[in-house]
Amino acid sequence: MAECQFKNIVILTGAGISAESGIATFRDKNGLWENHDVMEVASPDGFRRDPELVYRFYNERRKQLLSKEVTPNPAHEALARLEKEFQGKMTIITQNVDDLHERGGSQNVLHMHGELLKIRCQRTRKVFEEKGTINSQSICECCNLEGTLRPHIVWFGEVPMFMDKIENLLREADLFVSIGTSGQVYPASMFVQMAKLENDCVTIEANLEKTQISWNFDKSLLGKAGDIVPGLVDKILAGEL
Repeated sequence: MAECQFKNIVILTGAGISAESGIATFRDKNGLWENHDVMEVASPDGFRRDPELVYRFYNERRKQLLSKEVTPNPAHEALARLEKEFQGKMTIITQNVDDLHERGGSQNVLHMHGELLKIRCQRTRKVFEEKGTINSQSICECCNLEGTLRPHIVWFGEVPMFMDKIENLLREADLFVSIGTSGQVYPASMFVQMAKLENDCVTIEANLEKTQISWNFDKSLLGKAGDIVPGLVDKILAGEL
């Protein structure tokens, strides 16, 4: 068995990996998310106009995520195994707001679009775990006021989290793998180019079908993440890429 030739692996995951676990993808072809206009439930303006609608929407998403029907799939578990067995540095950057990577066993995960099971105070920006429901009357435990809590989610018009750290990780990466993402959402759509900019980074895409940025990758693997990723992890660890 050959030794793994990589030292710094960066994995980007999107809605496709979570869809196989029963999580609805972000929006359908009509621009709706669970029958809501995304701007009503995923924008600061929507929250200002109708906070109770937004609270209810994320309460339902949280309830779905915590249901028995939603569990990590083989792709999540394979990435956790890669993190555990890989001798170098590995980071998962996810566009997903669920906790399936963590439930699957991964520890080094950056949620660039926030986390569904967290809320934050708009006054102090302190972040809290939340597995239940909140509304306009919920009391914030740090400022003791009503109406200051909001979902810890990056909405349209807001800057994704951890961008400075992500850019540094991409500059250091010698293997970049994109899993289950359409490649249409900025800035994640630029990650493959950023990874290739300063070093000889190997780039691999794993997706159900080719995307608009597939031509940027050295290799495209087509199929379900749960089918593809375990074998890809085996090859990485065996030094067979």
